[in-house]
Amino acid sequence: MTTNFLDSITNQSTLSRIRRNHGLEHATIHVLTKRHPRTSLAGYSDSGGFWLLGDVATEEVLPAAQEALKRMRSGEKELAIHPNCGTNFVTAGSVAGIAAAAAMLTAGRQWRDKLGRIPLAMTAATLALILAQPLGFYLQEHVTTSGEPGDLEIVEVTRSYKGKLTAHRVLTRG
Repeated sequence: MTTNFLDSITNQSTLSRIRRNHGLEHATIHVLTKRHPRTSLAGYSDSGGFWLLGDVATEEVLPAAQEALKRMRSGEKELAIHPNCGTNFVTAGSVAGIAAAAAMLTAGRQWRDKLGRIPLAMTAATLALILAQPLGFYLQEHVTTSGEPGDLEIVEVTRSYKGKLTAHRVLTRG
C-alpha cells in the first residue's frame, strides 16, 4: 500500500471526520488518563463526534477534550495514537488468526495430525502478534485516526448511562 493510495481513501469528507474525531477521542483519553491514572476509559468515534465510556465527571470531559484539541493543534499529533485502540486489537487478532490458520493448512484429516500442529500454530500466532504491533500503530496513524484536527471544534458534551456504565457524548463539527 502506498501512502498516496491511503490518502485518497482516508481524505473523503465523512471518513476524514471520523478519523479526526477518533484522533480527538484518543487525545482526550490521554489527557483524562493522565489526571485519573486508575480510571478505565474507552471510546467510540463516528462522524458526529465520539462516545467516551468510563467513570469520569462530565464537568471534566469538556475541558479535557478542549485541552486535547489545543495540544493537537500545537503539534502534538502523537496524542491521536493510543496503545489500547481497537485498531491494534483487530490487527493483532487478524494477523495471529491468519498465521495460526496457515500453520494448520496442511495438517492431515486425523485429530492426531491436527493436535500435532498446535505447537506450530501457537508459535506462528505468537510471532504474528509480535509483528502485528507496529502494523496496528501504522494503521492507526494512516487509516483510522488523524492527528490533524483541521477545523474540528467541540460543540457540546452530554452524559447518559448505559446500565451502570457512564457514557459521555462529545459532539463536534468541522
